[in-house]
Amino acid sequence: MKKDILEYKGFIGSVHFSADDDVFFGKIEEIDDLVTFEGSSVKSLHKSFREAVEDYLELCKQVGKEPLRSVKGSFNIRITPELHRKAIRLSKQQRMNLNQFVQKAIEQAVARNC
Repeated sequence: MKKDILEYKGFIGSVHFSADDDVFFGKIEEIDDLVTFEGSSVKSLHKSFREAVEDYLELCKQVGKEPLRSVKGSFNIRITPELHRKAIRLSKQQRMNLNQFVQKAIEQAVARNC
């Protein structure tokens, strides 16, 4: 389920609402820069997001920069010790190390949701 995000040209934007200002706002996620957008209606928010993506792509092209944040393929996660122990046991039962087990779980979750 895609809730509180917008998608355009492979970019995602977070979506929030400010009751004080009566405005929707967000930022483009998964980039190294801060690019924000806002709108007073859902329609104007969508338009503002698309314009922000187009402007960002143009800027990246002008300066010769890759638009999306590069990733290394490794990250740390924090889970409870109990869940950690259960994951180790289950990975051993499936004849995998913990990294392989976590990667498989993520691959399955991504496949179900894409």
